[in-house]
Amino acid sequence: MSSIDKAYEFYLRHIYDEEKINLLEEHNLKIPGSVPPVLWELFGALLTERSGAGSTGADLQGWEVKSAKEGGSYEYQYHLNTGAAKLKEDCIVNHLFCTYSTTYKDVVVRVMSGSDLTDIFFKNWEPEYYSNYDDSAPKAQRRQRFRKSISFGYVETHGVLLLKIEDGRLVFRDDNVIPIFNKV
Repeated sequence: MSSIDKAYEFYLRHIYDEEKINLLEEHNLKIPGSVPPVLWELFGALLTERSGAGSTGADLQGWEVKSAKEGGSYEYQYHLNTGAAKLKEDCIVNHLFCTYSTTYKDVVVRVMSGSDLTDIFFKNWEPEYYSNYDDSAPKAQRRQRFRKSISFGYVETHGVLLLKIEDGRLVFRDDNVIPIFNKV
């Protein structure tokens, strides 16, 4: 079974849980946010065939996994003690972007290499990161976390399409994408 098949089976059981979504709708409860980030990371681990990388840095060995609702942006957080190293790591790891509809019936996954994101995002964020944690700045001007994002539109335009799920059905897949990115 291919990594896409394994990830799709996982999606059907744990992300697009039709029974859970129907119950949430029936009881007039919010659906967005009902899938925790760790499930997207596990979905990414199944797709990339890579394990978790530990508690800091990239989510998976050689991969950062991001998820966002359709039209939303993919958030990156950099913390005081580990953020500088994470910014540098983001320049070299691959990035898996999962976009989902409100009901999780539709999912699109795109891939980009860190090197393709470095100049326009990560290198531009570095000066802001350092000024955010500058000890000489007044405490009120320093944020607890440094957050930046990459827009849905940028990823949609520049990312490599890996798979597309529409109405819960896998309608597009490219089994050649992950092996190419895993070589880097």
